[in-house]
Amino acid sequence: MYGVVTRNEEELAWPEFDRGFYEVKDVTGRAADPVESGVNMVSCFGDNAAVEANPELAPVSESGERATRDVKYFDWAYVCPTREDYREGVLEIVADCAEVNPDVRLDDVGFPRAEYCHCERCTERFEAWAEQRSAEESSGQGTRASEHDDRFAWRAEVITEFVAEAADRIPGTTSLTLYPDPYPGHLYERAGLDLDALAEYVDEFVVPLYDMAYSTTYWLEVIASGFEDALDAPFSVELYAVDVDVDALIHAAEVADAYAEDVLFGYDASNARAALRRLKAEERDGVSHG
Repeated sequence: MYGVVTRNEEELAWPEFDRGFYEVKDVTGRAADPVESGVNMVSCFGDNAAVEANPELAPVSESGERATRDVKYFDWAYVCPTREDYREGVLEIVADCAEVNPDVRLDDVGFPRAEYCHCERCTERFEAWAEQRSAEESSGQGTRASEHDDRFAWRAEVITEFVAEAADRIPGTTSLTLYPDPYPGHLYERAGLDLDALAEYVDEFVVPLYDMAYSTTYWLEVIASGFEDALDAPFSVELYAVDVDVDALIHAAEVADAYAEDVLFGYDASNARAALRRLKAEERDGVSHG
């Protein structure tokens, strides 16, 4: 199936799309009312507005650097996943979305990078967690790990717990966006995403594979096939449709479709519609790409 990711509610009803995803909260902090006609999407820990209003929300590296959009590597600001007040607000948004449409997609879930977070709150919680684990090891209930490995394990528990709480509020399909890196262990170390643990709560993963042109697609095939191996749950590939040549977008869609459950087009529904119309016309005429 083919779907669209959009901020324009009317595009969800276009007949070329089998599925529609609607941004209710994005990384800028912009919020909209959830809609019944599409899967509502919530940016969970990406939020420029919240961090600009309260910089203390941002995760902190061991060297004291905050994960904000004016720092190298970050296109937007992050909120520390252990901020209970912010988490509760996000979970309320998820619940509001689920009341309108039972399916919800969780975006921007996780820690921003491997070196985060060392804020006072995270340090205290990790130390308490590590102390409990040490006690379990002493009683023969656990296995010993380095502090470095322990911190990764603690972060993964934080994120899995959040996703479980969100999924508990979603009566339909729970979708979760993944950073596009299927290499073993990378999502776990980078963001605190334990794919095996998350699969208990997530019905579908979505992998954005964005390019400005898709002039070559071998890399798209490599990444998509990597996720096919890494995931037991279904996954969809999301392509970037803004100002992309229609023929190139068609070819990218065909490559993605060989591995993904569904192919989604992001943020230019008109261009995506043109690509799908041509793709379906060529399929009827017996023309294939690649």
